[in-house]
Amino acid sequence: MPRKLLNAELNRLTPQAYVHAPKLPIVLVLDNIRSQHNIGAAFRTADAFCIEQICLCGICAVPPSAEIHKAALGAEDTVAWRYFSETVEAVQRLHQEGYTLLIMEQVEEAYRLDQFVPQKGTKYALVFGNEVRGVQQEVVDLGDGSIEIPQFGVKHSLNVSVSIGVVLWDFWVKLSR
Repeated sequence: MPRKLLNAELNRLTPQAYVHAPKLPIVLVLDNIRSQHNIGAAFRTADAFCIEQICLCGICAVPPSAEIHKAALGAEDTVAWRYFSETVEAVQRLHQEGYTLLIMEQVEEAYRLDQFVPQKGTKYALVFGNEVRGVQQEVVDLGDGSIEIPQFGVKHSLNVSVSIGVVLWDFWVKLSR
């Protein structure tokens, strides 16, 4: 019977080592995410896949926050982040910094996630939208493309924190080959 590993056996990075560790060339852009739990979960997932940073935009709460910390479990202290009052400003800045802007949204001509192949050496900014309204149309208009997670049940949306996990895992697998 397999034995559950102890935390000490997982060989995790220290917070100091994490800062200097190589990062996946991805920035998460959170467009008006209202739930601090979802923001905290985004930090924790960003830490798990060692991405560059998170851009918190609009109504997103920012650390320090007890509610963010409940889900992030300290990842808000290790994952780099910055705040923008407007998501449009964030994506314009990221374009200037050389990022390819991909909108995670159900839109016309979206790539299916399972069919999208990220290119090694390309920096990506992945935009995730509000829990109810999704990504603002003016932000969609600025994107270099859109990606949709295929879904096959009655519901046609996933919780934003779940979507972040699915997409980052997919990018990590494809970029780590």
